[in-house]
Amino acid sequence: MRLYRTLDGRRCLRKNHVMNVWNTLDAVTKPSRHNLWPELKVAFSAHTPKPDVPVLFAAPHSGRCYPAAFCEQSALDAYTLRASEDAWVDELFASASHYGASTLIAHFPRAMVDANRDPAELDPAMFEGFAPGQPVKHSARLSAGLGVIPRIVAANTAIYDHKLPFSEAIARLHHLHGPYHQALGEMLKQQNETHGSALLVDCHSMPSACAANGPGGIADFILGDGHGQTCDEALIAHMEAVLRAMGYRVLRNTPYAGGYTTLRYGQPSLRFEAIQIEINRALYMDESTQQKHNGFTRLQRNMDVLSQDICAFTGS
Repeated sequence: MRLYRTLDGRRCLRKNHVMNVWNTLDAVTKPSRHNLWPELKVAFSAHTPKPDVPVLFAAPHSGRCYPAAFCEQSALDAYTLRASEDAWVDELFASASHYGASTLIAHFPRAMVDANRDPAELDPAMFEGFAPGQPVKHSARLSAGLGVIPRIVAANTAIYDHKLPFSEAIARLHHLHGPYHQALGEMLKQQNETHGSALLVDCHSMPSACAANGPGGIADFILGDGHGQTCDEALIAHMEAVLRAMGYRVLRNTPYAGGYTTLRYGQPSLRFEAIQIEINRALYMDESTQQKHNGFTRLQRNMDVLSQDICAFTGS
């Protein structure tokens, strides 16, 4: 089954399929429907093959559709805006559905709205007309300019040289962030109801400079489970062993233990598990140009093997 969410809310998934704890817009005022970004006709794509296994691979930060209206609001050129993008991660895991896994791919750019942030991680100083009483969730990420509506891209480069109307933040949350998480919650819930369990693999990439910040040298992969909170030890240990057998250096939780998505949906006591996977970008792309290099094919082939192994391990 292939599902698409349009910006005006057509073909909506039924809200009564979503667990209340996953209603990410419960503190956000919803605007009337309107199409602000005609180029972004599909905010994300979701696919569940049949037969399926209880695994969902999600790529929230690899969106490459930069609407003209957003680019005009920004003080940066289109190339610089891509600095925080997890470029090509969706393609690295494109074959996961061949083994029965579901996939959820965001097409909107991370610099526009970050699907791996709490919708209340909003910086009031970024907006004109910030609603009085609007809940704000303070965090180190928000203070650094990396809230749900980011203020900066990589290297502390400001996206805007002026304040945005608060209605812009509401529109992005309503049309992009909220529907993405509604689909994610429904897909996991359906897996849990069908199979008795569900696993989310949240797929990301990291700058090589950040990969060097872990203990003991440069990491190829960092697996995050909230320091043991979001998945069974046997599962993450198995993933780590598979990657190490391929020759990769693998760390856990440092410096990435899992973001909003992993911590929100990883509820092992309810048979919902979640792991965040971070891949060193230097393995597959030239970070100065955002272009794939010769390592991409090998890494994609290995991620195909990893995806197949995770599906087999989880479905056994």
